[in-house]
Amino acid sequence: MFVLANFISALAAVLSIVLTILQWLIIIRALLSWVNPDPNNTIVQVIYNITEPIIYPLRRILPFSLKFGLDISPLLALLIIIFLQQFLISSLREWAIHLRMG
Repeated sequence: MFVLANFISALAAVLSIVLTILQWLIIIRALLSWVNPDPNNTIVQVIYNITEPIIYPLRRILPFSLKFGLDISPLLALLIIIFLQQFLISSLREWAIHLRMG
């Protein structure tokens, strides 16, 4: 069982890093929207290409944000990521500990 426990522990660690990177990219994207960057800039395109699949479905769910001119989909995405970090990562780590002990 220790192999499965190590796998789950490693999965939790990698998932935590990926979620943290996504968190920062969404924050950077929100900050970029304030300064209106050059859309042809490679870094801006990479940030938008990575975060758009996360933010676009949330933007479709929250159509009222378009009426007020304030897009709250990045905030909702950050809240979902924080929930996943607190719930999913912690659950995976606890599961790995339980497998090692049992």
